[in-house]
Amino acid sequence: MEAQGSLNGKPAVVFMGTPAFAVPSLNKLMTAGYKIAAVITAPDRPAGRGQKPLMSDVKQFALNHGLKVMQPERLGGPDFLEELRSLGAELFVVVAFRMLPESVWSMPRLGTFNLHGSLLPQYRGAAPINRAIMNGEQITGVTTFFIRREIDTGGILFQEHIALGPDDTAGEVHDKLMVIGADLVVKTADAIVLGKAKAIEQEEFIADENTLHPAPKIFREDCRLDFSRSVIHLHNQVRGLSPYPGAFIELMLPDGTSTAIKVLRSKPELAGTVLTHTLQSDGKAEIKVSCADGFLHLLELQLPGKKRMSASDLLRGYRFPEGATVG
Repeated sequence: MEAQGSLNGKPAVVFMGTPAFAVPSLNKLMTAGYKIAAVITAPDRPAGRGQKPLMSDVKQFALNHGLKVMQPERLGGPDFLEELRSLGAELFVVVAFRMLPESVWSMPRLGTFNLHGSLLPQYRGAAPINRAIMNGEQITGVTTFFIRREIDTGGILFQEHIALGPDDTAGEVHDKLMVIGADLVVKTADAIVLGKAKAIEQEEFIADENTLHPAPKIFREDCRLDFSRSVIHLHNQVRGLSPYPGAFIELMLPDGTSTAIKVLRSKPELAGTVLTHTLQSDGKAEIKVSCADGFLHLLELQLPGKKRMSASDLLRGYRFPEGATVG
């Protein structure tokens, strides 16, 4: 089928994405004059107490701008592939979407590229922003690359770097990379259309496979704060998991029960060797827990079923039971 180009000569594009991170990239492509033949996003999922179907951020944006939306359960299904092929798009752009079968990513004439939230080949996987911060990295960024069979391994097209401050949270870095990434998506699409995109194999960036840091999905045990660790490790863990899913402490109560309290912002205090796992509070504004080489000050917390609040706000209405310890 003949490709359905736009009036300015740019080819039609199929955009694939689901969360808020992908919305600026879609918006920038439209602003740059690309015809969006269709938007592929996740099916609506039940959410909230009423379990009402919830649209993805990308779907909401697409509908507000009159774009065609497709929400296949199976990306390799014959009906979906036939409809996708009938669009005649020459380029597929993927931002924060699920893994594609080869029958999809190999379809367009100009290829399929992805925006990833790290400086590949570092932090391949589902949680690159979280893992980079948790590991105490001082630099991260975004990468565009051509998709191939093995996840996040395709030839690198372009990268943009940003510095990471010692207190930057995953949420703050996410929002920065979301904006920078949108510009990089347009830059990449333009280079591909003009025939000026040169993909560099990731192997050229790898001196030693043992130096690669993966970015697997975050699980509950990744969020538990272990106060036998160093204070900097714990601080990086808190900010790398804030605001979602959130690091947590296990507060062990005298009656033998426990409660999980999220920690969303912290401050490290180096203090030499101390008795670990001890919670201290002045009852007014300060909450801190001793660890291997100091204290982790808990600046913002969230009790189960409550909103996040500062330590001082929490202490106005909550007192840690006498004899409580941190697990």
